[in-house]
Amino acid sequence: MRKIALISIICLLLLLGACSKEPVSVKRPRVKKAAPVEVKEKQQQTVETEDSLQPKFYAYDPRGRRDPFLSLVKFSKKKAEKKKGAPPLESFSLEEIRLLAIASDKDDSYALILLPNQKSFTIRKGAVLGLEGGKVEEISADKIVIREYVKDFRGNIKPKDTVLKLHKGEE
Repeated sequence: MRKIALISIICLLLLLGACSKEPVSVKRPRVKKAAPVEVKEKQQQTVETEDSLQPKFYAYDPRGRRDPFLSLVKFSKKKAEKKKGAPPLESFSLEEIRLLAIASDKDDSYALILLPNQKSFTIRKGAVLGLEGGKVEEISADKIVIREYVKDFRGNIKPKDTVLKLHKGEE
């Protein structure tokens, strides 16, 4: 028991001895004071900073640069060139050709088309039309389907079907 009383008294003395009334001083590093600067030098510095703060005029020169608002990918429709000495049906693009009438008998169907030069032709399945050499694949009661083989943007040749519809309200 004596040992326990002795240990508790030692701990109590250590706790009371650690508490002191004087505040603990923390040593702070001393800051050196700067040498006084002349007033003229300060004025020169403020003039320099005011010049740098004023907005400078900037003019954009677009010459030799692309328009930043346009797409980077260009889609351009190339018009096929007219072939010299080609038949009239192969001298115009399919967008310029109009379908006027469709007639059929028991074996075959016929379509009457109008070219931009105001000449009309009667065509059947297998006829060649347009600048790209499209063939008439189908003639039905109200439309004709023309298949062309064109190059896509990668250079691959793919089929393109164009449908010319018969409009009932036309002249």
